[in-house]
Amino acid sequence: MHKGKFVFTQILSLFNKYEFNKCVKRYDGNKGIREFSCWDQFVQMFFGQLTGRNGLRDICTCLEAHSDKLYHLGIQKKVHFSTLSRANEQRNWRIFSDYGQYLIHLVKPLFKDEKNSQDLPDELVLFALDSTTISTSIKLCGWAYGKYSKGAVKVHTLLDLKGHIPSFIHITDGKYHDVNVLDQITYVPLATYVMDKAYIDFKRLYTLNKSDAFFVVRAKTNLNFKVVKSTKVDKSTGLKCDQNIKLIGIKTKTFYPEKIRRIKYYDTEKQLTLVFLTNNFSLDALEIATIYKSRWQIEVFFKWLKQNLQLKTLWGYSENAVKTHIWIAICTYLIVAYLKKQINSSLSIYEIMQILGISIFDKTIVNQLLTKINEKKDVKEQYNLFNINDL
Repeated sequence: MHKGKFVFTQILSLFNKYEFNKCVKRYDGNKGIREFSCWDQFVQMFFGQLTGRNGLRDICTCLEAHSDKLYHLGIQKKVHFSTLSRANEQRNWRIFSDYGQYLIHLVKPLFKDEKNSQDLPDELVLFALDSTTISTSIKLCGWAYGKYSKGAVKVHTLLDLKGHIPSFIHITDGKYHDVNVLDQITYVPLATYVMDKAYIDFKRLYTLNKSDAFFVVRAKTNLNFKVVKSTKVDKSTGLKCDQNIKLIGIKTKTFYPEKIRRIKYYDTEKQLTLVFLTNNFSLDALEIATIYKSRWQIEVFFKWLKQNLQLKTLWGYSENAVKTHIWIAICTYLIVAYLKKQINSSLSIYEIMQILGISIFDKTIVNQLLTKINEKKDVKEQYNLFNINDL
């Protein structure tokens, strides 16, 4: 006789099934379906992500081995991997994308009081924009063209650096240029967007500027400009110059007719000279350099996702299956982040996922399961969402 709830069932209860069904209804996801609903599909894919399964067949094999527990896990019935694969191929990926957006809006406010890293003022709203590439076979994944006749899928992400919660995600083939994502983003006034040189497009940057938002972007070496004003800097800090410039290129001066701030900084650790462009004229030049330095956090975020969620190997090859897979992986990350805040845990998301992954079939209350270790954690780690040393 089953007494108490399995850990997996307790985690499932965090998902708002009413909101999920709204997403399903929006795209007629359950139309013509008798048994294996979109929710059942989501639950089994979520199980695979949380327990680190290697593929759909692996998920189905594990669930079949515990068929007597499926009902108590919140899974209606066991299915063959071909049924799960077909569901991923045919059911609209936007169902899971919309639900992922709902989770983003749910989780983001919980991290609004997190501190900015790098000793930056907490009132600064910082976003890092970048993309990560998942390699695949062009023969199997014919829609996902990459470089050099290889297959690739890009996950473009706008990461809120206060809490490391993605604010925007766009999944494309590998040939989709990063800078095009700037057309998809709705800018937050007074927020700062940190980007590398792949996002240099002065027409788009001027649109960002007119939205009352700020950018910090690394400059290319072939920039044509004239110096309007130069401010004295303390060169012992690594700063080389702080200038107000105007673009004089034939096209760039039309695309961005206003002044831009140009800051040159020497990074002693990497022994590299970096040049930044920004439309923020009020912050100290060293703060601008520090803001760009915080961009490394999105690289850590991508590395964390690939090491701790099942993203390196795709569980399907059609565009619909790939986007379904990636969005459910993002939902897994978000729900664990939500759990972390709900129980006020100082454990990193990495640690929570490792504990949950081997405790799915336990009947311990989740709060107790995580609190036992939580009490032993060093207070210094409480602001970290995930530990860099765990990567």
